[in-house]
Amino acid sequence: MEAPQQDGLPQPQRTRSMIVILLGIAVAVLDGTIVNLALPGIAQQLQASPSAAIWVVNAYQVATLVLLLPLAALGDKVGYRRVYLVGMALFTVSSLIATFADSLGTLIAARALQGLGAAGIMSVNSALVRLTYPSAQLGRGMANNSLVVATASVAGPSVAAAILSVASWPWLFALNVPLGLLVLVLGIKALPTNVAKASGVRFSPLDVGLNVLMFSLFFVGADGLGVGDGAAHGAPAVAWGLLGAGVLVGVFYIQRQRRQALPLFPVDLLRIPVFALSMCTSVMAFCAQMLAYIALPFLLLDVYGRTHVEAGLLITAWPLAIVVMAPLAGRLIGRYPDGALGGAGLGMMAAGLAALALLPQAPSNLDIAWRMALCGLGFGLFQSPNNHTIVSSPPAHRAGAASGMLGTARLTGQTLGAVVLAILFSVWAPHGGKGPFIALGLAAACATFAAIFSTLRLRQPPLHASTSSTHT
Repeated sequence: MEAPQQDGLPQPQRTRSMIVILLGIAVAVLDGTIVNLALPGIAQQLQASPSAAIWVVNAYQVATLVLLLPLAALGDKVGYRRVYLVGMALFTVSSLIATFADSLGTLIAARALQGLGAAGIMSVNSALVRLTYPSAQLGRGMANNSLVVATASVAGPSVAAAILSVASWPWLFALNVPLGLLVLVLGIKALPTNVAKASGVRFSPLDVGLNVLMFSLFFVGADGLGVGDGAAHGAPAVAWGLLGAGVLVGVFYIQRQRRQALPLFPVDLLRIPVFALSMCTSVMAFCAQMLAYIALPFLLLDVYGRTHVEAGLLITAWPLAIVVMAPLAGRLIGRYPDGALGGAGLGMMAAGLAALALLPQAPSNLDIAWRMALCGLGFGLFQSPNNHTIVSSPPAHRAGAASGMLGTARLTGQTLGAVVLAILFSVWAPHGGKGPFIALGLAAACATFAAIFSTLRLRQPPLHASTSSTHT
């Protein structure tokens, strides 16, 4: 029989643990976008083509996505603290390698190793938050965590611009080294140790390989459709082939996982209705966000004639509203059902997206800004309660798998949004105006479906037993 899991950490260790967790997730999320602004300079200095240089970004994202679930399962088996610290150590070392990279191949390899380290950090991030806070205060911890993730995910270009204004691109990676060392030193003493571990987890090389292959095919296929300039080179057929191959691999992989007691891809957690509904909510919400985030620059620049600076400032109203709402959402968790909070927030987001799709022909900046802010307020109200349900509904020994699924839902939704947008823009050109308007309408529909999924959770009984159960 396993020892009972301690309900959170006492103060001041709880504060020290959260400082480590939040610093780690901030640098891991930030590094997903911080390099984008430096790509032209990197390509020029390392004598590479722009199409090759984009893999400085892709290598990081692919490595993170394909290893989230395997490392989350490893955290269930050997401890979240250990996976987190090893991930941070690898992230720090690979940042040092990237700093001194003298060729594009070396830099891409270093970024792939960085992504592996980031996967170690992200895969157990929410599980460590669950161990850090008492169950009665977990909502506050998830709100703080969601706030940092939301801020870091949009701060990359701004941070990069600040660094590149005074230094060259290697400093984008060099600054990770002292931060990583600080997190490691603090984390060795501050991070909690999970008592409840999944002793039955086994690592089949075939399952890990299928997981990597499935997500890699999805990502590269989606990138070929939605991010690159593949349409101009006849690449959509190849991209669709990769996506189709990903589906075939995924069907075979999931069928294998359904026969396992503690699967690498946690289909056992998807049998918990409230967990499955929360995952659907997250995927659809992030799909809506991605549709809007890519469509909005075309709308503001090409249709409404805003400058790049004006468009950037108007779009910033969205993340700023998330920052305002996230602490309030954390205080509401526990007072109101997560499904109701998520449904209300996503209803606000859907209304904001629909209002953006129905903008007048010559809107003022205020007309655009309040719609952006409404989307951000709604997203901020949804995110923390939804994450709280995903992390707290499974049993304690599967917190790592839940944490991995939380990150996977975000990346899956964003990839789905990119694929849908690529299909739209292949039919309606993005520069003509019609494509972005239709994309925003679809984003509103996705947010509406997400709100429905969230509200359906109100019909499910509370899962107190699952959050406190112990297993032999």
